[in-house]
Amino acid sequence: MVPCQTHVLLKWQEHFNSSWAAEDSVQTARRHGAAVLYNKLLLNKEVVTLAQPVQELVGPRLPDFECESSASAEKEEYLSSLLHSQRWLAHRMLTQTSYTLGLHHRLVVLQRVYYALHRKYHDKFRVQLPSQSTDGGTGCGQLELASQPCRPGGASKVKSGTDVLIEMGVRTGLSLLFSLLQQNWRYAASVHPESVLCNDVLATASSVLTSLPPLSLANENKIPSVGLDCLSQVSDFLKKTSVSSGTGGADPTGRRLALELLLGLAMQRGSLKFLLEWVEVALAASMSSSSSTLSSSSSSSSLSSHNSAGVGFDVIHQTLLQMKQYSGFRGDSVNSQVLKKDADGLCRLSQAALCLFEEICNLASYCLCSCGTNAAAPGSESDTVMVYVWGSNSSHQLAEGTLEKILLPKLTQGFSDAQMIEAGQYCTFSVSADGSVKACGKGSYGRLGLGDSNNQSMPKKLVLEPHRNMKKVSSSKGSDGHTLAITVEGEVFSWGDGEYGKLGHGNSATQKYPKIIQGPLFGKVVVCVSAGYRHSAAVTNDGELYTWGEGDFGRLGHSDSQSRNVPTLVKDISGVGQVACGSSHTVAVAQDGRTVWSFGGGDNGKLGHGDTNRVYRPKVIEALHGFIIRKVCAGSQSSLALTSAGQVFAWGCGSCLGCGSSETTSLRPRFIEDLSITKIIDISCGDSHCLALTHENEVYAWGNNTMGQCGQGHTSTPITKPKKVLGLEGVSIQQITAGTSHSLAWTADPTDRQLVAWHRPFCVDLEESTFTYLRNFLESYCDGIGNDTPPAPFISKRDHHQFLLLCMKLLSIHLSLAHAGGTGAMVLGAQGRPLRNLLFRLIDTNMPDSIQQAVLNTLSIGASLLLPPLRERTELLLSLLPQGPQSLNVPSKGQVCHFCLFVPQQITIQGGVLLTKMFM
Repeated sequence: MVPCQTHVLLKWQEHFNSSWAAEDSVQTARRHGAAVLYNKLLLNKEVVTLAQPVQELVGPRLPDFECESSASAEKEEYLSSLLHSQRWLAHRMLTQTSYTLGLHHRLVVLQRVYYALHRKYHDKFRVQLPSQSTDGGTGCGQLELASQPCRPGGASKVKSGTDVLIEMGVRTGLSLLFSLLQQNWRYAASVHPESVLCNDVLATASSVLTSLPPLSLANENKIPSVGLDCLSQVSDFLKKTSVSSGTGGADPTGRRLALELLLGLAMQRGSLKFLLEWVEVALAASMSSSSSTLSSSSSSSSLSSHNSAGVGFDVIHQTLLQMKQYSGFRGDSVNSQVLKKDADGLCRLSQAALCLFEEICNLASYCLCSCGTNAAAPGSESDTVMVYVWGSNSSHQLAEGTLEKILLPKLTQGFSDAQMIEAGQYCTFSVSADGSVKACGKGSYGRLGLGDSNNQSMPKKLVLEPHRNMKKVSSSKGSDGHTLAITVEGEVFSWGDGEYGKLGHGNSATQKYPKIIQGPLFGKVVVCVSAGYRHSAAVTNDGELYTWGEGDFGRLGHSDSQSRNVPTLVKDISGVGQVACGSSHTVAVAQDGRTVWSFGGGDNGKLGHGDTNRVYRPKVIEALHGFIIRKVCAGSQSSLALTSAGQVFAWGCGSCLGCGSSETTSLRPRFIEDLSITKIIDISCGDSHCLALTHENEVYAWGNNTMGQCGQGHTSTPITKPKKVLGLEGVSIQQITAGTSHSLAWTADPTDRQLVAWHRPFCVDLEESTFTYLRNFLESYCDGIGNDTPPAPFISKRDHHQFLLLCMKLLSIHLSLAHAGGTGAMVLGAQGRPLRNLLFRLIDTNMPDSIQQAVLNTLSIGASLLLPPLRERTELLLSLLPQGPQSLNVPSKGQVCHFCLFVPQQITIQGGVLLTKMFM
């Protein structure tokens, strides 16, 4: 607080700095401009007027000179007091003139602007040490750089001197170890066969690895970078050792131990890519060993050559059991491959790889089925729902009896039957499996819908007339509180404060009981609603967007600032899928997620258009072009968007940007770098704090933390980067919600989004690496598919064809999961086009019907990810019809499939080949 000589108190609030830094100080040169900016200070309560002092106007008490005389000194003192009092009175009168007030307003406004500029930019002129650069981050910078959207994969952090020394020690130590092992193998092979010590080292390493807890290396985020580098070097050495054969390489026992150790590491790390890597290495090792055996002994039989490479039967058998046990698999898997062991207890390497691959596909199929089950019956009553609450409890919104804030997530019983929960402004609503709604917390303006304005300490059931089953609730995070709810049939109820007509009932009256909204929404099926601070919005199943309430700043999208007290159709856009209302702005997303619009107040860049202008009709956010947006949220001064690939973008100002500073303004969407280490499946915005849910059921929070709403165990604020909410370890959180100053997380499966299996131990990884391995497998082993002799290392056509079918099966499962989760083609990375071209090439290859059908099924399942849009395919197809629909000038079935997959027509190729319904 800064005292001012003009009897006002200056209380600069940090979250307004970005706004003031963008103001044009030239306005203060004019009296009107200075007055407007000064009124902004008063409105923001950054200037508080003080009472004028009255002591100075009383003046001195003079003696009675008629009765006694006074010394000259006393007379001078009394005279000085009189002059001082008169001078203060004159000063008081002069300060009330319009000229003086104008100067005062200009001075205070300039102080505010210069303070904001100083706080926002002073760090730019400091020399920053390299070791400090990791704190502030260099991802997108401040205002200038933040105006451009930031993409994943920013600059790497600078390593400290200690990290470099440790890394140097580890690298040199491992290099020395690997050299000694290789030297010992060479010595044993040429001089003394009994002196193979390195095999004992590998055996000891394997025994140590098996003693570790399951999946102990699965969470790479908890492994330091030096540890990950060490794992990478060890894996590379083991792969080279497993494949290399001949002079100077490991002996057969060493190669087998290297393979077993590599498999043990893959099991501990848990990710599918490491198991696919092992399959690749095992097949290559089997092929290398076969070639070496054939070259050294031409008289050996074919079978013995394939038996020259093996792996321990017990190791593979135990691995298959662990995969079932730790992946959550329930039931009996049917395997076509049966492991066989020889007299030495070994099984053929190619067969072991095939058995492992088949088990991976079985587990992935189970995962796909389980995800489909959850999606088919959302909200079904099964296990007891666990609900965790934290943050402000000032109005009993957490239903925990006390009014004290809760700084760490606490398991509560108040919402144990909830399937959906909405945190509002000091209140909380829950929807049970039977469609009933309960409310607790602050009751002013009838915001709870319980018929009064009293606070409610425990969740109490709302009475709906007429009775309806609800499925979703949206409650305002600001203003005086109002709530919207959607019924199972798609009707909308509203209650609470009715100012500005935001309840949609044609008036501004307070509604203390839920009341159905009629008018333009009558007969419509509403799929999404959002309650903003002073306005509301709804989206119908046919893509129409309706808005109502306060209209200033253009937040209703009707090309003006007029308020509406009934739902009014936004005519400028169609095909809308969802909407989010903030303090004075609105964000909408298309049904396919490929287009995002925003409109309303653009201050602090919260519209994402690269400026701070108001927008009175929906305008596309160009910076999000190319992404598929699954969800948007709007807070007080910021907005969030969640992509289908699990990335989070933020724009606006303040700590909700999650970039490490509360003073940053981003005029366009910027990627939140600190969430790039995981996949985000849900987001939620309160007034000034945010929550994010990962695919591993972890919750992250950032933003305002004055009431402990970020779940860090303290009230230090703000939290400028996403931090994991403490106390939820091991809890399968499925949903989150952020209120004005409190948060909730719970375990019930969501009803408004598809569960995406981004990762499951051993069997599912929606990553580019998975598609890379599968493409490499198909390219490597599809040649000669129609020959009588299978390619090495397969000993029979059955095994060869089975391996290709498993590749297609695993590829189809991952494409199905990506399609069901709406991830978009981005999940394929750089593998989209090569995979598509490979599959089309396979269609033209002479192959068994079962494999060709698997290729077609894969293309059919992954059409939305692999193929160009239907419009482009149709145009290209028509261009290939020079002589009408009965004559198609294309050289292959693959090209026809490329263009006419899912085109509902039967097309005849020139030459009499009929493409029937298999291409539909």
